[in-house]
Amino acid sequence: MMPSEGKYSNHIANHRILKMENLPIDNRKYPQTFLQRMERLLGSEYQDFIASLHQPATIGLRVNTLKLSSTEFSQRSPYQLSPIPWCSSGFSVEPAIDASDSISPGKHPYHAAGLYYMQEPSAMAAVQMLAPQPGERVLDLCAAPGGKATHLAALMKNKGLLVTNEIHPKRVWALAENLERCGVRNAVVVNENPQRLAEQFEGFFDRVLLDAPCSGEGMFRKAEVARREWKPELLSSCSLRQSGILEHASRMVKQGGYLAYTTCTFSPEENESVIATFLANHSEFDLLAMPRLPGFQPARPEWVGLTPAHKVNRAIRIWPHLSQGEGHFIALLLKHASSNTRLGGNQIAVQAAQIHLQPVKTSKLSLPFLDEFLADNFNLPLDDSRLVVDGTYVYYIPEIKLDLSDIRVIHPGWWLGTIKKKRFVPSHSLAMGIRSGQVKNGCHLQVNDPQLKSYLAGEVIPGTGENSWILITLEGYPLGWGKRVNGLIKNYYPRGLRKLN
Repeated sequence: MMPSEGKYSNHIANHRILKMENLPIDNRKYPQTFLQRMERLLGSEYQDFIASLHQPATIGLRVNTLKLSSTEFSQRSPYQLSPIPWCSSGFSVEPAIDASDSISPGKHPYHAAGLYYMQEPSAMAAVQMLAPQPGERVLDLCAAPGGKATHLAALMKNKGLLVTNEIHPKRVWALAENLERCGVRNAVVVNENPQRLAEQFEGFFDRVLLDAPCSGEGMFRKAEVARREWKPELLSSCSLRQSGILEHASRMVKQGGYLAYTTCTFSPEENESVIATFLANHSEFDLLAMPRLPGFQPARPEWVGLTPAHKVNRAIRIWPHLSQGEGHFIALLLKHASSNTRLGGNQIAVQAAQIHLQPVKTSKLSLPFLDEFLADNFNLPLDDSRLVVDGTYVYYIPEIKLDLSDIRVIHPGWWLGTIKKKRFVPSHSLAMGIRSGQVKNGCHLQVNDPQLKSYLAGEVIPGTGENSWILITLEGYPLGWGKRVNGLIKNYYPRGLRKLN
């Protein structure tokens, strides 16, 4: 359904009307010390703020423009959508009139096809402000589960280099899965600590996003675990950790490059204080003013002992009582082109980018199996110089190559598939990263087709024609692979994604 003109204004009006209702408010589920702090900081705004925490959180989705435009999605959307003012592809999902008769957005087949990413509205702002361009070198330093990383890839149009890092060894796989579902092809997925990355890629990236781990106050309305684990001393420990990660992130920004620092917390110790301290120690960086879009409020330097006019007020805050989103803080920094950056490990990285990806060995013995698969099934031109093999895994690496020899790598590029017993088996990542017109054989399903439910559950479905690999699509958008054998399509939809109910 197409969003109507003025929808955002109507949403804000309704939001404010709700706050004025005399609804019972039980503050016992929120830490009392937190409430006292916020009352002291917000003053006259506090009652509106605390009332907003007792309202339902806004459901947000961001259209995946790697697959279709926002207009195209709006025309087929089963949900009533309202535009998010700070994100051209972002929408809030209006509650269904009859919830029992609707599929939640996270369970809809369109989600499985990667047509959108379920994302909290305020979390869409940082990438829009960082504004990565196609062809650039971009780093998402703390990337799991992948909301901002997939947004970066969409704005880059799958061109250039996107390095996505997650230090947690389990969360990094959620990141890889979301990049895969959204059809991201220009990403390298790594599992490293920021210091090691800074040593390897000093002065290398055009843009760096640091979505810093924080106390999570901005998510209190949605996350019980964040409320339960919060304590006052957490703020200072988070601030110290954030400042350390920010130091490493800043080293990797090239001269003339940009660094976005963002958190989902209200705490000034983790926001204004971190940025003010960083600016005091780094004259090579300046804090840029961002547009004052609906829902954006200036940062509060006076909360950390600075004057209200201090440049820290160029950063922005998003508040739940003034917008559709949860709590968020964003600061956009520019590294002066005249700064004297020590190149360090970046010289090695740049040289390697012109030569070869070091840790992945090409194998001419394996490539014929891939060539045969492509010839039989695809109309997909690939640059042989970017095809590499890591063991039995075949990848298509980004145009801008990296020296990853000392880095823990999950995926060095777009995973195409695996060599098994002298044959090539395509990956789910390959299916999700192509368009239906690039394959010779497909099985095209509609959203209400009973076979769609069977396929997503991992079942065999009927299919007439010659024996071959089959791309299963939903209204023309890839869902995964099948293999047609004697009138039946064997199911290659990943087991971990199958919907069994």
